[in-house]
Parts: sequence; C-alpha cells; structure tokens
Amino acid sequence: MNILITGGAGFIGSHLIDKFISKKYNVIVIDNLLTGTKKNLDPFLKNENFTFLNLDVQNHIEISQDLDYVLHLASAASPKAYTQHPINTLKAGSIGTINTLGLAKAKNAKYLLTSTSEVYGDPQISPQPETYWGNVNPNGVRSMYDEAKRFAEAAVASYNRIYNLDTRIVRLFNTYGPKMKINDGRVVTNFISQAISGEDITIYGNGDQTRSFCYVEDTVSGIIKAMESDSSEVFNIGNPNEITILHLAEKVISLTNSKSQIKFVELPEDDPMQRNPDITKANQKLNWYPEVLLEDGLIKTIEWVKKSIH
Repeated sequence: MNILITGGAGFIGSHLIDKFISKKYNVIVIDNLLTGTKKNLDPFLKNENFTFLNLDVQNHIEISQDLDYVLHLASAASPKAYTQHPINTLKAGSIGTINTLGLAKAKNAKYLLTSTSEVYGDPQISPQPETYWGNVNPNGVRSMYDEAKRFAEAAVASYNRIYNLDTRIVRLFNTYGPKMKINDGRVVTNFISQAISGEDITIYGNGDQTRSFCYVEDTVSGIIKAMESDSSEVFNIGNPNEITILHLAEKVISLTNSKSQIKFVELPEDDPMQRNPDITKANQKLNWYPEVLLEDGLIKTIEWVKKSIH
C-alpha cells in the first residue's frame, strides 16, 4: 500500500504516519515545514517504508511510485499560523488542492481532503450536520482559512463529479493531544502551558462560547475509516461532547493542580460561538464514534506538554 500525505510533519499528519508505518504501508510525506516540524518525522526517517520530500504543495508534484491513496492535510491550521501566513494558507487550499487532485487522478488513487468545522463559520444551528451550508464571513480576519477549505471542498467535489475520482472529505472539529505545537495559540495547549507555569489563563470573551474536543487517536481513526470506506462523501469527525471554554479552563486548572487565575480578554473578531458536530453519518456509515473521554485525553496531553516544556 502506497500512501502520500501532504502536511505529514504536522500534528495530525504525524499520528497518521505512525498508524500506516505500523501496518507496513509505504508512506511518502510532502511538507514545506512552514508549520509542521521535522521533529515529528524523526522517528520514521530511518524506516525503509518512509520517504520525506521537503516540497510546497503549491508547486508541481512529481512522484514516480504508484499511489493507492493521496491524503491532503497541508495547511496552516491554527488562527496564529494562518494569520501569520495568509497567502500560503490560501494557496495550500486552492493550488495545493488542485495539484494533489491532479496527482491522484494521474495515479488513479483514492483521495481524502481534511477539511474543517470552520467551513460552518459562526453556525446558526447546533449541532452542525454535513448538510449545513454555514455562516461564513468571506473577507473577514479568518477568511483565508475558512474560504481556502471551502474552495478545497468545491474542488474535490468537482473532480469527483467530472473525472469520477474516488474522493472523500472529512471535516475535522477541534482535535488535541500529544505532538500539538505548544505555542500556536490553540486553546488546549494554551491553557495547559499557562496552568503548568502558573500564569493567568486567558479566556477570550466571557468563556461561554462552546467547543467540542476530540482526542487525536479518535480523529485519526475517523480519518482512516473514511479513507478506507467506499463512500465518496463528506463526514464530520469530532467529539459531540460540547463544553464551554470556561469549563475547559476550570478542568485544566483542576487536573494540573494549578494556582493560575482566569483572566478574561476581548473576544477576537469572527470567533465562532458554537462548535458541536453532528456525527450521525460517520457513526452510521463508517461505524465511527470517539472513545476517549475528555478528562483522559487531557491527562495524556498534560503529561506530554510537561515533558515538552521542561
């Protein structure tokens, strides 16, 4: 089995490599290391089934091997990263998607796009099913990420319709766990690192906005089930256990025995008030459901962060 992963040096990509290498698959990773890290790839570099290509997906991709699957994960994915690299984020979602779709077409490979719950924008219905079209500001401060992913979905759907390419799209909701970048501004690692160091825990707004947090092992199993399925569809992959950001902060303080205080700061523009996936479809068609409880996942993530910052 030959699998190409773009963005494989990233958080979720590196966990996917782990799974594929353990199954003795051949894995080719394309990553320009803009937000991914070589450290995530170090365990695989001496493995004969692993190849790393330091390339940008917005450039022409030449692969000599046959490919069974192309998984397109490449993109800045945290607000801090896509705000710092807006043009590259747009290009990864647009040119990068077209390039990788063309590669899959040429190799007659199955194609999977990791999209995002951000395609729903600031949703007016909850939970969000795959049939919801979203409420997105097309030129707001987050639009480079939201619209790049919406374009990417349109491109995948078009290649499926026009060329009969075997495609599927997974919309990932908030995912957390070991190998996350600690300093990229995501809420779980933010709270944990602040709690461990005894700093104030900063909450945007009053903390009543909700998120649904899925442990990385569950997210990865959902991606693989979608990849291996015969269903050329869109699937929400996330944990439907919806909690407020304030509750998350209190849980992290409790689990770390921290003396940190909670500090409320101004809410960023276009920050969605709700995130909660309707995963009925993934449950019924992929037989997928997240299994790791939030507290268990947080404990594992806290241990990993402690090792990483000391």
